[in-house]
Amino acid sequence: MTLLRAHLRLSAGRKALPRTCASLASLSVRHYSSAAPAMSDTTERKPLFDKILIANRGEIACRVMHTAKRMGIKTVAVYSEADADSMHVKLADEAYLIGTAPAAESYLRADKIIDVVRRSGAQAIHPGYGFLSENAKFAETLASQGIAFIGPPGAAMRAMGSKSESKRIMQKAGVPVVPGYHGENQDAAFLKQQAEQIGYPVLIKAVLGGGGKGMRIVEKPADFEMMLDSSRREALKSFGDDNVLVEKYLTKPRHVEVQVFADKHGNAVHLFERDCSVQRRHQKIIEEAPAPDLLPEVRRLLGEKAVAAAKAVKYEGAGTVEFIMDDETQQFYFMEMNTRLQVEHPVTEMITNTDLVQWQLEVAAGNRLPKLQNEIVCTGHAFEARIYAENPENGFLPDTGRLVHLATPQPSSDVRVETGVQTGDVISVYYDPMIAKLVVRGEDRQAALRVLRKALAEYEIVGLHTNIGFLRRLAESPDFIAAKVETGFINKHLDELFPPVAQPSAESIVQAALAHIIDSSTKAALSTHGGLASPWAAIDSFRLNAFGSQTTTLAYGDHQYTAKVRVVGNGMYSVCVTSESGDKIAEFHNVQPLWEPLPGGVGSTSAGGHLRALLNDRLCASNVVFNDKDSSITVFDQGRVAVFKVPVPQYFDDAGAASPGSVTAPMSCKIVQVMVEPGTEVEQNAPLVVLEAMKMEHVIKAPKAGKIASVYYKVGDLVEEGKNLVAFENE
Repeated sequence: MTLLRAHLRLSAGRKALPRTCASLASLSVRHYSSAAPAMSDTTERKPLFDKILIANRGEIACRVMHTAKRMGIKTVAVYSEADADSMHVKLADEAYLIGTAPAAESYLRADKIIDVVRRSGAQAIHPGYGFLSENAKFAETLASQGIAFIGPPGAAMRAMGSKSESKRIMQKAGVPVVPGYHGENQDAAFLKQQAEQIGYPVLIKAVLGGGGKGMRIVEKPADFEMMLDSSRREALKSFGDDNVLVEKYLTKPRHVEVQVFADKHGNAVHLFERDCSVQRRHQKIIEEAPAPDLLPEVRRLLGEKAVAAAKAVKYEGAGTVEFIMDDETQQFYFMEMNTRLQVEHPVTEMITNTDLVQWQLEVAAGNRLPKLQNEIVCTGHAFEARIYAENPENGFLPDTGRLVHLATPQPSSDVRVETGVQTGDVISVYYDPMIAKLVVRGEDRQAALRVLRKALAEYEIVGLHTNIGFLRRLAESPDFIAAKVETGFINKHLDELFPPVAQPSAESIVQAALAHIIDSSTKAALSTHGGLASPWAAIDSFRLNAFGSQTTTLAYGDHQYTAKVRVVGNGMYSVCVTSESGDKIAEFHNVQPLWEPLPGGVGSTSAGGHLRALLNDRLCASNVVFNDKDSSITVFDQGRVAVFKVPVPQYFDDAGAASPGSVTAPMSCKIVQVMVEPGTEVEQNAPLVVLEAMKMEHVIKAPKAGKIASVYYKVGDLVEEGKNLVAFENE
């Protein structure tokens, strides 16, 4: 009997444990710990690098640069043509163009990156996460050329970066692993045979990499070959290796991981654990630290086994040991080790008051760990919510487009916004759809959740679909609040997380209507007089309207509303809201709107403003944003969000309609496989086309049985959202 099982057997009927490590009251608050590291002994501290290159993009490149700049280290950025105006390029001291938009031609080009190191005089490379961060050959090439790699040595990466090899190491160390095949035979028929022996459902996983890429659940034998091919293609694109392993898929697990750190002097520590159980498409969307409701013995064993794994391969730097845990028994199994800094590392920083990028720089320079195990204290609780460009209501499909409007919560000691984009930037088809990471902290789990809910309510994005509304519902879920988390959480709470669309409040309709009229009047004034008008020109123009009233029709989903605004005095209006059937919904008197254009808004094609208006007895103060791309008006009203459409003439609407019987692209994408041709007879749900967007593959299936009439694109073509992919013959 293992120690864990013995403890659990003695702990039957256990009570719920406190969900925090300690009080936050005495914690010195700051974004990153900026104190000089206290070396673990009297060894002379070695100097840090003068200049480093960050071989990455987006928020992680910016994250590394912030710490480097604080420490007086110059930074060098590399970028693709698509990222020429990106935030990480602007933050860096130097920047070099290394290729076209596809990662294979830029961020995965080790030769170009090494050339930039030599030209710039950088002494070290920080790989971030993804791209080349877990490429052992890259790390070894740098070492052979005298360039420091801010990460583990290639040998440790090979041992632990390979899911198969790492599982063999863990088995040797006595840590249980999930039943499965982790060998080198990659023959498809052999792998299918192994899957049948393991028993369905099984999980196909890329041997290298992480982040859910190359991972597929297979429910039945008939789907195995298709899922295997898809997994291999995605793995090859993301990691340059298409080897896979096959494991038993556990149906009610928790995903718990441990942050480890080791130096070149034999010291290794853990910085407690994180729970990353709530996921979609096998990718994390919200993480927390410490993991809630763990037995003390389980928490101790997790840390000890993770440190033992790091020491077994002479690990150096930051790493994360991931475990899958039975939600009922808390028996855990080793899954993999990510040999890099994780996306979710900020939650660990929040509860340990550390800067893990600073730790990486210290270790890479040859210094000892800033703290030993007994010096690392867990204080409070933290959450990280990943803000993605995706549509949760459409299967979490990623979205692309320009960030017409972006406003974040105010950063503080307890609120961090880690991002690499700003208003006007484009989320493209070529890279991951993550917009930002919202990281919060509280003195315990409930306090941290309150901070998270408030911060999510203050986050504003217009221009593409995001998961912010979904994250708000998740953070308000009673079971999530009660820490009843496991990887199937979303599927088990679909009705709660995807409720029927509620109709907008009368106040939201009025604010959208007033803003629309003000915006239309502003544009009319600009057109009539030329040049820029004052911010108040819209109100003046509206007040002088000869007819004394204006009417605006707004669409919200399948419903339409009409707001009639009538002049009743000097700057005073009455507003009557009616439904599409003509029934009066509400009426507001003596409305005196105050309008201040958002920065850069006046005269732009996608503008907005801040609207203040007393509607009966409620003072509304909203940001209202216009998006000409889809004729939408978004009202952000103190935590309430409503998106309206201004109806367009029917002849415009018809021009963009899909052809009858056609299947359209759900997002901007690239065609990677076409499985049909004109004349092909297909059954309902048969795969038609495989798309790639944001490094993930998506299979488009037949909505009905029938014969294919046309196929509009070939492999390699780029397709815009809404374009016809294939068409069926009309019945």
